[in-house]
Amino acid sequence: MRRLLVPSLAFLLIAPSFVAQASDDAWHPSRYGADDTLGAINELSPEGVVAAAQLVKTGKTYALGVETGRDTPAFGSRSFELYAVAHGDGTGETLGANRATAHDDWMLTYLGIGTQLDGLAHLGIDHVYYNGTRAQDLFQPTGVTKFATHTLPPIVTRGVVLDVAGHRGVARLAAGDVISADELAAVAEKQGTPIARGDVVLVHTGWQVMASNDAESFLAGEPGIDVDGAVWLAEQGVVAVGADTWGVEVFPNPKPELLFPVHQTLLAKNGIYILENTDTAELVRDGTAPFLFVLGQPRFVGAVQMVVNPVAIR
Repeated sequence: MRRLLVPSLAFLLIAPSFVAQASDDAWHPSRYGADDTLGAINELSPEGVVAAAQLVKTGKTYALGVETGRDTPAFGSRSFELYAVAHGDGTGETLGANRATAHDDWMLTYLGIGTQLDGLAHLGIDHVYYNGTRAQDLFQPTGVTKFATHTLPPIVTRGVVLDVAGHRGVARLAAGDVISADELAAVAEKQGTPIARGDVVLVHTGWQVMASNDAESFLAGEPGIDVDGAVWLAEQGVVAVGADTWGVEVFPNPKPELLFPVHQTLLAKNGIYILENTDTAELVRDGTAPFLFVLGQPRFVGAVQMVVNPVAIR
């Protein structure tokens, strides 16, 4: 397993440089209500699903999830192990008069690996999470008791891919390249794909190819949106923001004292979900037209994150 040579996320959650930002943040109830637990998923509606379904013209489907295995580049100490298990000894024993044979499998894995959905319990500010919820009110070693990904309804809505690499005329952005709010807006305008409330927005940087070509460099940094870009997306009323990078936001941050402030802006402050390591390459090869986005995540009780394979349909 290839791992990022930086402190684990558990350490980052208590690192002084990380929590120092909390003094600049005033917590207030979500616009969806003081008791809300779903965040921006409240922007979804049956009417939105019907409208998004009208975008399907050819029936072509795109798997947005990357293949995940033992060699998948993984953040921090995260790892993945899968084992096949044969019934009996795997060679002689059969079941019933029809001589049935079978295999099972089991996994020991982090759920924040490969293409992943970050839930609202994932990252906060000074141990306070979405809607002012304190860590002691949601964290249990056996699984979170609030904001768990198993409680989320399917996400079916309009999807937009912003081809930032294409906009810049490059195959791949470089680590540390900042994608600003102005650039996001410019790409959306150039493509003729204005962002609407309830959308899922995916940012294409070309960075995902590095996962197989140079895993160490892939994990050492990445291009991504900055806080202003995250604020702009929140103002558009999006449900989720994804990218073909391991963390969606620019890393290292131009302000080196800040660690993952975009995660804080999207998850903790606005209840907007994050989709990391989305495979957008084939999607942009076929153009940048909006699409039907479909995600039904596994419902593992108490999960903070989840390995997923979202689907785009055009």
